Amino acid sequence: MRTGELIFMSNGIGRGKILIVDDSEMNRSILSDILCDEYDIAEACDGLQAMEILNKEADSISLVLLDIVMPRMDGFSVLSKMNEARLIETIPVIIISSENATLYVERAYELGALDYIQRPFDTLVVRQRSLNTINLSGRQKLLSSGSEEQLTKNEADMSTVINLLTNLLEYGDAGKGHHAENVRIITETILSNIGAISFKYKPSSADIQNVGIASMLHDIGMCFVDKNLLKGKTDEAIAEMQKHTVLGADMLEKLQGKEVNILLRRASEICRYHHERWDGKGYPEGLKGDQIPIAAQVVAVADTYDKLVNKRLNRHAVTHDEAIAKIMNGECGAFNPVLMIVLKSVADTLPAKLK
Repeated sequence: MRTGELIFMSNGIGRGKILIVDDSEMNRSILSDILCDEYDIAEACDGLQAMEILNKEADSISLVLLDIVMPRMDGFSVLSKMNEARLIETIPVIIISSENATLYVERAYELGALDYIQRPFDTLVVRQRSLNTINLSGRQKLLSSGSEEQLTKNEADMSTVINLLTNLLEYGDAGKGHHAENVRIITETILSNIGAISFKYKPSSADIQNVGIASMLHDIGMCFVDKNLLKGKTDEAIAEMQKHTVLGADMLEKLQGKEVNILLRRASEICRYHHERWDGKGYPEGLKGDQIPIAAQVVAVADTYDKLVNKRLNRHAVTHDEAIAKIMNGECGAFNPVLMIVLKSVADTLPAKLK
């Protein structure tokens, strides 16, 4: 498991099992090789075989990776059958297909697929999206099993802790003002509007709230860097500053331990990856595109905007319009094109919200 990944959780017991459904033995083998180190794998060569496995092993399947074009029973028919049997409510499905027509994609989402990955795909994208989907499904299962009240209480307690830690961080960094709270507001604004722009990202209200709260800890790692080395713009100072992403994420992962806590999990991935960039020119791992968790991508945009419009210790503030233009023009690094569309659509609302 690479450093930036979250701890795997499905139903909370052992390894999860992924069902790979594809009529191509080579495609099944490639996906199995990508995922077998972390998950048990079941394979089906068509939709009929997939439904036989699902009907027998539904309780043990954590995720289905499903092709569309197959003999005997295609992927859309599998989704329809899963809807009829209500399996779609408890077993998440990701479509992996070379079909890229909008009609195919929309039909898959209408039938309950949670994600759509087009071939040829990136190995890290498949692993990260599988992990994210299983984690989300695992939380939903906990909620449906009667643990909702406890989860709600745990997350309410954790949000209080996060607010306290954030206030402590900003109290010791007078140049930041209300930066963490501003990032939360911008993050929630973008997430609340992203579904209207792209069907690829559809966060629930709980997702928006959790990512918003977790975003406030994106710079918590600054507590652990050597402030004496940060003066000036030397290579040593830049290297020391960049450590805050990994130091903060590692601390948050240690706090989480073996407990399921969605806020700490989101905070950890945001902290580690909010300086990655869409073109792979960010840090600490140089991730590219959707290798970067979407929560961290959104916080990166929010963090950049707020830093531009507020005076920092070593930089003057720019106007709202100048900040939006700099981000759109790529002067602050490359961001997800979908997020740029969303930012442009909500830009006029930000100054009032941040007051």
